[in-house]
Amino acid sequence: MKKTAVAAMALALTALAVPALAQQAPAKPATAAPAAKGEDRYIGYYYPKPTSTEVFESQLQTLPNMDRAQRIQFTTVVSQGTIQSAYRVPYAVFAKGEKADKMIIVGMQGGELNTVYRMRALLANMTTMSRLSPFFQERTVAEDATFFDLLKLLGFRELTVTDGEKVTHQVTIK
Repeated sequence: MKKTAVAAMALALTALAVPALAQQAPAKPATAAPAAKGEDRYIGYYYPKPTSTEVFESQLQTLPNMDRAQRIQFTTVVSQGTIQSAYRVPYAVFAKGEKADKMIIVGMQGGELNTVYRMRALLANMTTMSRLSPFFQERTVAEDATFFDLLKLLGFRELTVTDGEKVTHQVTIK
């Protein structure tokens, strides 16, 4: 698969940009301690300890040519689209991990992603946008596949969604 296909998919997802109220909360200083082997080193830096978790088992296989560069390109294009949106998008999207196989979505607006239900609503919107893309339609049965399936195709192993303050939901993708 060409990098342009991943970029096109990412551009389709940037249509999720929605109007948001301006946030004036001051930034909190970063205080991340080194994590022990096997621990999530991003807890306390990008998000608080997960308050809920789930495992999603996809029937799809990761595409053979998916690598770190492809995942970084995907999240970069999504992020670029949210930054360039006509409206302030209430979340940031990025990839982390040695293989960039951990997607993180952080709420940038107080109260926007403060429940697991609101997080799942955002993910449902991302599923809708994924289903509209030619990339997804060519590789799945689009009406049955989800945003988690897209992440599996791209080789992501984990998705973390947080309000950036108290609530964090983490999905392991298998």
